[in-house]
Amino acid sequence: MMVNDPLIEQFVTDLRPVRRRSPWRDALTLAVLAGVEIGAVLGFGLMRPDMPHAMHMMSFWWKAIGLLLIVGLGGASALVSLDPTRSPRQGLRWLGVTALVLFALGWLVDALQAGPEVLWLRLDPAHGMVCARKIVELALPAVLALGVIVRRGAPVDVRGTAWVTGIAGAAFGALVFALACPFDDPLYLVVWYSLACALVACSTRLVLPWLIRW
Repeated sequence: MMVNDPLIEQFVTDLRPVRRRSPWRDALTLAVLAGVEIGAVLGFGLMRPDMPHAMHMMSFWWKAIGLLLIVGLGGASALVSLDPTRSPRQGLRWLGVTALVLFALGWLVDALQAGPEVLWLRLDPAHGMVCARKIVELALPAVLALGVIVRRGAPVDVRGTAWVTGIAGAAFGALVFALACPFDDPLYLVVWYSLACALVACSTRLVLPWLIRW
């Protein structure tokens, strides 16, 4: 035993006390940051001017509630996965099921309210690319905040944690942007919102594992 003492001493010399994690504190921190970002969007007068009319449209509520569900599922899965005894894989499966259900509901909403416009006009690439860029920009603060919290945790499945972190942050950016976005066409939303969220999620998946303590 005495032979191993110098080796043990070498390993523990640079260790520092680690503050105990609290999932509730992490969730409260994220909620405050989310409130600040949403408040900033509203405070700068960026809310869509036709909001009273939009709130009577099925597509608006499909968009808002769907994104809120993904934010909740992704954020909860990310926080849960910081416990080394938990995995984000179940959360990823639920996110996949939720996305499929939302796409099916979007198709139904589209069938009920779509106009006679041709596909290219409905997609409106000029505005669509701008929307995708703004969603990415609005998602960055949420991804960074989640990344800081994740780095303080001890996830075992770092790749799965990176996926749910990216998905949650991307969906939050899309949810905030939905307050300002004047487009409610389900086809437009599925294409451009999905593109932006995929870019954020994939980027987070590539970068975050390098920042997490293994």
